[in-house]
Amino acid sequence: MPAPARVTWIGHSTVLIKIDDVRILTDPLLRTRVMHLRRLAALPPDRLEPDAVLLSHVHWDHLDLRSLDLVARDAVVVVPKGAGRLVRKRGFTNVVELTEGEQIAVGATNVQATEAEHKVGGRARNAISEALGYVVAGSKTVYFAGDTDLFEGMASLAPRIDAALLPVAGWGPRLPPGHLDPLRAANALRMIQPRVAIPIHWGTYAPITTRAPNGAAAAPEEFRRQAAMLAPGVDVRILQVGESTVL
Repeated sequence: MPAPARVTWIGHSTVLIKIDDVRILTDPLLRTRVMHLRRLAALPPDRLEPDAVLLSHVHWDHLDLRSLDLVARDAVVVVPKGAGRLVRKRGFTNVVELTEGEQIAVGATNVQATEAEHKVGGRARNAISEALGYVVAGSKTVYFAGDTDLFEGMASLAPRIDAALLPVAGWGPRLPPGHLDPLRAANALRMIQPRVAIPIHWGTYAPITTRAPNGAAAAPEEFRRQAAMLAPGVDVRILQVGESTVL
């Protein structure tokens, strides 16, 4: 009998989802220093060993090739269409490119690419691709938003979402369009109506010139406060880096 479904927040947008004994890792960012950012939280000591990796888009804090190098080369790597070449160059052979609405089976789970309202740019990192979110469905259903703003289709992502992994902040002094802040993330809950919500993309990295993540550490509590008013039936669970919750 499969172990209970479990979600572990690794930091930033990196989450380990375990459903029906399938291990799926999102947007691995697993270094203490990335570009001009430094990691404020320790890296979990456990080996992640995912069966599959979901990459939401090619921005460098979501597709970090040196972090991806820590993943076994036989893992399935799911990317937005047009981004596969970047990953294949690192030696991964089981790379699947998806567009919105397409899906792939990973073990006993099904992974479907969803819309994401997040501008990637015409030719970011020499790859013409869009941003995606993903719905992972098995005995439980988990929505990983990646980077996104609100979009109308959130209300019809799946018949039932057991857990929504939603970004609630960033790493800089401002949050540009194409992202969710605590209020917009709470509005997303009102549309999605998941059983559980887990805030991600907060408090893990900050510019090396600052001592704190520009107020981002307060974002999950503000998200919880807003959610209590806009989506009171949703169980908001704030995880610390390396912490897990059972669905």
